[in-house]
Amino acid sequence: MSTNGHGAPPILLTIAGFDPSCGAGTVADLKTFAAHGCYGVAAITSMTVQNTLGVEAVHNTPGAELREQLEVLAKDCEIAAVKIGMLGNRGNAAAVGEFLDAHKFAHVVHDPVMKSSSGTELLDAGGIKYVAAELLKRSSVITPNIPEAEILTGMEIKDVTAMEAAARKIIEMGAKAVIVKGGHMERAVDVLFDGNEMVQLGGDKVKTENTHGTGCTFASALAAQLAAGRTLVEAATLAKAYVTKAIEKGYPIGKGRIPLDHFYRLKIEPLARGTHELPNHGMHPPAEPAAH
Repeated sequence: MSTNGHGAPPILLTIAGFDPSCGAGTVADLKTFAAHGCYGVAAITSMTVQNTLGVEAVHNTPGAELREQLEVLAKDCEIAAVKIGMLGNRGNAAAVGEFLDAHKFAHVVHDPVMKSSSGTELLDAGGIKYVAAELLKRSSVITPNIPEAEILTGMEIKDVTAMEAAARKIIEMGAKAVIVKGGHMERAVDVLFDGNEMVQLGGDKVKTENTHGTGCTFASALAAQLAAGRTLVEAATLAKAYVTKAIEKGYPIGKGRIPLDHFYRLKIEPLARGTHELPNHGMHPPAEPAAH
């Protein structure tokens, strides 16, 4: 096997749905991985029909096909971290649970997606029960937003004190660590609890509420930072800073919600009209000017 003399960066796996507008789901995850110097691979749990205005339909991948996607990747790649997003239904959630049991990955970040930004259900009732009873136990850290934390715990969350209580409850349910995201609150405070230490992660709240893919991006950035060897608190702090800046730099690509600019650190200008590059691989030297 030829390697061209180049070693691979950390390889990260996203298990999530496909968003054709590419603001959320697997595509947002892959962009985030790339922005953090990692190589992303993906298993698709669902093909959604959506644009920036909202989700029009959801077509979940059959559980058997999801298992095949996961296993073919695991037997080929050395996966440094796993990010879990939209699962769609209980069958897919159970397939992921079995996959995690069979392969003991060092880092598993679970963003328990239940609804889209526009309110479409993205996980059925059976799937929610499986996540609460089984899947959260198999993750290194679970990252619910406030509505998701309310569903998982059955608690009403109106302030930071309630966020901390929900975090404790989720640990009692079997999670190793939890970050309750406060993007729905007046202040952009996230609460991190690992069973020992409760940490509040403060940050500037970006004015726009019209964003798309923030949860996916945060969980993917967190997975990348953990794969780089950072502690959970440090990884979460850096991931939060990345998401905040990516929101600030976002721009509309359609008539609805605004995706993040995952590559805000890189100044990549669109090619000018008529610009093209012809690679010279050394096989054919440039032609000499014709003599006259």
